[in-house]
Amino acid sequence: MKVFETNKAPGAIGPYSQGFIANGFVFTSGQIPVDPATGEVPEGIAAQAAQSCMNVGALLEAAGSSFDKVIKTTCFLADMADFAAFNAVYAEYFTSKPARSCVAVKDLPKGVLCEIECIAEA
Repeated sequence: MKVFETNKAPGAIGPYSQGFIANGFVFTSGQIPVDPATGEVPEGIAAQAAQSCMNVGALLEAAGSSFDKVIKTTCFLADMADFAAFNAVYAEYFTSKPARSCVAVKDLPKGVLCEIECIAEA
């Protein structure tokens, strides 16, 4: 197993890694919509979904992978009413249509509206 990291995505704020490469696969930690350059969270589900996707993309790049190699995503929404707006943004990034689970959760870190994690081919 190999740990990878990048400063182009938010750093781990606890006892975990941004991601691992193991047996030809990339496993990312969940990415919330924090701009890694400013530490700020954009307003609204569309902007937050885009930032989460960009953060996932930065991790994939750091691991030598890309969006088109993503096999599975798990998406967390603070409110399932945001599902359609989240999907519209998500579809712009995950064009290969990987397998996905999407669930609503009670709360997310920093009060954000979404979080995305993925498994990809290295």
